[in-house]
Amino acid sequence: MDLAEHYNRLYASSSETILSGNYSLDSKINDPSDSRFGITLLLRPSEKIKTNIWLFLDELKAIEANQYYYPNSDIHITVMSIISCYEGFSLDKINVEDYIKIIEKSLEDLGEIKIEFRGVTASNSAIMIQGFPSGETLNTLRNKLRENFRNSALEQSIDSRYSIATAHSTVMRFTEKLQNPEKLIEVVEQFRDYNFGEFTVDKLELVFNDWYQRAKNTIHLTEFNLS
Repeated sequence: MDLAEHYNRLYASSSETILSGNYSLDSKINDPSDSRFGITLLLRPSEKIKTNIWLFLDELKAIEANQYYYPNSDIHITVMSIISCYEGFSLDKINVEDYIKIIEKSLEDLGEIKIEFRGVTASNSAIMIQGFPSGETLNTLRNKLRENFRNSALEQSIDSRYSIATAHSTVMRFTEKLQNPEKLIEVVEQFRDYNFGEFTVDKLELVFNDWYQRAKNTIHLTEFNLS
């Protein structure tokens, strides 16, 4: 996949949708009865990059203060959604150690993962930071995970919603009617090619999580050191 082209197409269609008022609101993000949970293998950008992201988010908050902004603790890139969130899933349904073993097997002989956060894009309900992995290591890992989990008898739902191929990070979600969509897009345009920084991934995290990866609802299962 040509990531730059993918992000550009996504932004072109989504910005038009936002400006026309046909965007979507996330109705469940503040719903305490939302019981969708799953398990995810993820990575997190460096603290320096998170600081740069918040320079951008502060600009958005000045325009749209009532939307949902991801705190530093929740900013992440999904490596693989192993069990996509669904209502009623709980950890007692699986043996976590079995999942850890398959991930460890998938990490064998893996090269360095380096990601550049450059520019922003949008969906019809969110704003995202564009991630660009250098090399094929992240794709290689994802393909190993797909193969190894499919060859197991473990519960998994890899690629059931869509086949993950990007390295973006969602940082804002629309939860209320936008007060000034034109100004929002104007700010996003200013950061379309902004260099938030590059980082080398030193660890991956396996977590039990809600739909939004909120730290308060996350159980840290284990981490895998890559350095």
